[in-house]
Amino acid sequence: MNILLWVIFGGLAGWVGSLIVGGDAQMGIFANIVVGIVGALIGGWIADQTPFGGKPGAERPTSFLSFGIAVLGAVILLFVINMIF
Repeated sequence: MNILLWVIFGGLAGWVGSLIVGGDAQMGIFANIVVGIVGALIGGWIADQTPFGGKPGAERPTSFLSFGIAVLGAVILLFVINMIF
């Protein structure tokens, strides 16, 4: 069940991140899911380095804080990808 939540919220985080960066028209649903999940990993790593991290692995992907961190990570990832390509 947790994997399904990661896919759903990863897709939503990737989609919101692509709307913020401005690349939504170029991305499909699979790319949004991948960007959202990788963005969640990036955002989670950044959060672990700050006081916002909390306990590792304690958050489910359904909290607003986790979703915001995933969107932030997706925005960072998309910004770096856009700089490279």
